[in-house]
Amino acid sequence: MHSDDTIFATASGHGRSAVCLIRISGGKSRFILETMAGGVPAARRAVVRTLKDPASGEPLDQALVLWMPGPQSFTGEDQAELHIHGGLATRTAVLRALGSLDRCRAAEAGEFTRRAFLNGRMDLSRVEGLADLIDAETEAQRRQALVQLGGRLSNIAETWREEILGVLALLEACLDFSDEGDVPADLETEITGRLARLRDDFHRVLENRSGERLREGLTVVLAGPPNAGKSTLLNALAQRDVAIVSPIAGTTRDLIEVHCDLGGLPVAIVDTAGLRESEDLIEQEGVARARARARDADVVLWLVPPEGGEGEPPQARRLIRVATKADLNQVRDDVDLSLSAATGEGMPALIHALEAEAQAMLGQGDAVLTRERHRKALERAGESVSRALEMMIVSGPLELIAEEVRLAARAVGEITGRVDVEYVLDRLFSSFCIGK
Repeated sequence: MHSDDTIFATASGHGRSAVCLIRISGGKSRFILETMAGGVPAARRAVVRTLKDPASGEPLDQALVLWMPGPQSFTGEDQAELHIHGGLATRTAVLRALGSLDRCRAAEAGEFTRRAFLNGRMDLSRVEGLADLIDAETEAQRRQALVQLGGRLSNIAETWREEILGVLALLEACLDFSDEGDVPADLETEITGRLARLRDDFHRVLENRSGERLREGLTVVLAGPPNAGKSTLLNALAQRDVAIVSPIAGTTRDLIEVHCDLGGLPVAIVDTAGLRESEDLIEQEGVARARARARDADVVLWLVPPEGGEGEPPQARRLIRVATKADLNQVRDDVDLSLSAATGEGMPALIHALEAEAQAMLGQGDAVLTRERHRKALERAGESVSRALEMMIVSGPLELIAEEVRLAARAVGEITGRVDVEYVLDRLFSSFCIGK
């Protein structure tokens, strides 16, 4: 990846379409417009131009052309956009013409956004918000990603960093008095108070894990004996046939996972093999996988058939007992819900219960931290602040206290990319779409 190259890529997906957007960024963007579009239009004003092959002068397409000079562009560099017709032949011809120009090449995954980060147009947490916005599948995920892209975490992290640097400045002032053995008491009191507030603030934010959970979604496992109605319920929740339904016991032998949107929250529903003793080695493996997935799930729906014989439910963090096949008019009082996936009876109550579980565990995008990387960085900052505070209380060496505060500032800076985070960048930007 050479940052002095001019890069280009389609930013509107692949396949046949009415319009295809090609983004261009780099020092040769102006030259490309002059060469292929016959001139550079006024900044940020769309004009219709005939694109021509730079070698032969052959017309390629009629396109809508935009010019966005840096640094006031997405990447901070000179940028251009070509809105061409979306046919495969047209797109191929224009991309081939761009690639024929010296120092112009196809962009790598996430390279446009990476240049925006390196040129100071976005910090790292905003970049992650953009990635989450692209990947958002539910309304709650979209809202959370949009808030982060808007700078909520960036602003909070910068406030923390400024506060930590303020404490460090006070410590340096205390060290200036160390030769005289006369450290002002009011400075020590202020440092201790500010460290305590930072520690408490970090602890409060770290307690809320709903942001990370919202990105991953709630996992609900359907468990029960064979023929309890698990596959029928999965199909009803997914609103399509994703699992084979059969009266033959042991039909489902492996895990079947479906992602759903319940009340705007992401939920993964997992159908599992019926839990029973079996001589069949394949079925034994399916039962073992079912029990393992149930242990890791957020919620297990333990399906109780009307004929009984459900056995012992698996270990679970949260277990909801659901009587199935309620249309057979067999009432049970040892369950939380009753339903019939075949007729729809009781399904609204089950969906409402799952939405309530998801709401309680995932929230609605009100968390500050949305990734494990943020949490790890803030945990390190909190540990350094706590050690510094403990040493201040017992009048420990100011040099060691100052070093702990510096470590806290560095850890908080990692959240927004204010320190060297090259190891994070390669992994993050590789997950982006080409052209973003």
